[in-house]
Amino acid sequence: MTTAAAAIADPKRYHHGDLRRALLEAAMVIIERDGPGALTLRAVAREAGVSPAAPYHHFKDKGELLYAVAKEGFHRLKQAMATVTGALNTHAMGVAYVEFAHANPALYRVMYDCARSMDGLPDSGGHDEGGLKMLRENIKSAAGGKISDIDLELTVIAAWCAAHGLAEISTFPEFQPLKDALGGERAFLRAVFEHLGYSEPVCTTSPNGV
Repeated sequence: MTTAAAAIADPKRYHHGDLRRALLEAAMVIIERDGPGALTLRAVAREAGVSPAAPYHHFKDKGELLYAVAKEGFHRLKQAMATVTGALNTHAMGVAYVEFAHANPALYRVMYDCARSMDGLPDSGGHDEGGLKMLRENIKSAAGGKISDIDLELTVIAAWCAAHGLAEISTFPEFQPLKDALGGERAFLRAVFEHLGYSEPVCTTSPNGV
């Protein structure tokens, strides 16, 4: 019997075909339902319907599992933002970012808790293949290519920070009257992004970086 086969405790419950994917999905269920503190390799095995030994076939410890969950979270964030990139609309990308954070609050927290201890955002294939890359290309296109590398990076950072900050504070109750006046949550989010001005980058250097 192979190691993977031996790890499966109950074949009647296990139908995934991809053990690693099943464990990641189970981990995200636990994180959102019970909070990150409830995540253990044993709990993930129980949620996925496999033996306690099964997670160790793919993750050496809880930390490695959390990293994988964070990486998957950033990949899903990228997918959420990708749904609006066709229109080259930076404001819509920001709204998609905030809505993802609100729909997955515990996962979102794990994503950034892990990112703080890493060299970059743990996105699928490296952070430059994810949401940051899309945002960068969007802003560069909006500027007609007439923006230096430094100004582009500063604008990307400003936009990303704005989305992250709004995700953190937009649920505060004091904003509810303004949301009502504007026509709801999404209208409020979009209006905030429209007032930030980062869709029209401030150029401090020439396109050649001079």
